[in-house]
Amino acid sequence: MLTLDIDDFMLELKDGAFKNVGPSNKEATVKLYDVEGVDVREYGDKRVKLAFEDEQGSEIEVALFPEQATAVREGLELLESESEVFE
Repeated sequence: MLTLDIDDFMLELKDGAFKNVGPSNKEATVKLYDVEGVDVREYGDKRVKLAFEDEQGSEIEVALFPEQATAVREGLELLESESEVFE
């Protein structure tokens, strides 16, 4: 399940094309639940891409710099050692 929450978002549809309406101060939150597939790969010369897909084909990709990817790994290792989630 994919949820998308966009604040202050308005589009104009004209002649089959979407156009942003209003100022460019939008914020968005995207959440993906019930993940079925996970992929980790290099992205360009300096980043790591994490891709997550649910059973309906919704997908989220996140590109991280190495230090951010290391922080994710360390956070998972900490959870593994201290949390009941991985039991």
